[in-house]
Amino acid sequence: MNPAQILLTNDDGIQSPGLWTAASALSDLGFVNVGAPRDQFSGAGRSLPIYSDGLIDQQKMEVDGRDWNVYAVGGTPAQAVLHAIFEILPEKPILTVAGINYGENLGTGVTVSGTVGAALESATHGIPALAISLETKREYHISYSPEVDFSTAGYFAAYFGRKLLEKTLPADVCVLKVDVPCEATPDTPWEITRLSRKIYYLPTPPDRDSWDQPGIPSYQVVGDPHQDRPDSDVYTVRVKGVVSVTPLSLDLTSRIDLKDLEHLLKEN
Repeated sequence: MNPAQILLTNDDGIQSPGLWTAASALSDLGFVNVGAPRDQFSGAGRSLPIYSDGLIDQQKMEVDGRDWNVYAVGGTPAQAVLHAIFEILPEKPILTVAGINYGENLGTGVTVSGTVGAALESATHGIPALAISLETKREYHISYSPEVDFSTAGYFAAYFGRKLLEKTLPADVCVLKVDVPCEATPDTPWEITRLSRKIYYLPTPPDRDSWDQPGIPSYQVVGDPHQDRPDSDVYTVRVKGVVSVTPLSLDLTSRIDLKDLEHLLKEN
């Protein structure tokens, strides 16, 4: 019997140590196909920009003492998923894992995350998906810092990856978003959470003196996690120090009575 085909991708790029920790951790679950962006693409969300070149470069990487054939894709995380499904993998994967990301993906900004975006893109093709991120200091978010230890996040990537292979989740659960606290160990408990409704990453203006200077908006972590809901992803990771597992749906329809809204909009 052929091993299960698993797609592994990320948004930090093919050289990220978090990607390779995940590759090692997932290798016991099936055949791990690595198709990840050639370049750093944090903050790409689920974008499919027309200016991506789509070039695919097969490379060799050493993981756990053996050579892996991996694929660097000239595109965003969501585009890497599409190229993997259409061109790289010999058959449709039965699981997609995105990560392990440098930095937690919490609160209202998760649709900005390329890690989450890749998982959502997979889910649109009926493939169960896991987006996994590790809480780190802000300075490590756009880096390949060797100071970050991904081993615990790797454990949880394998744990929840196995669950997605073994279990049939409810129909409206398209992605599991897993966020691992920086001080977690494999013995740290996990909890099912909901997305915080608060801003976690606050956009900040470009740092420049005039518009003819290069500059893009940045961000900073804001707010007091203690003021958030106890069942939110922010409170669970930042206050409890527990692994947050948030079920995400592709259905972005507001959870209201649609007839009530229709009546409101028709009122004179």
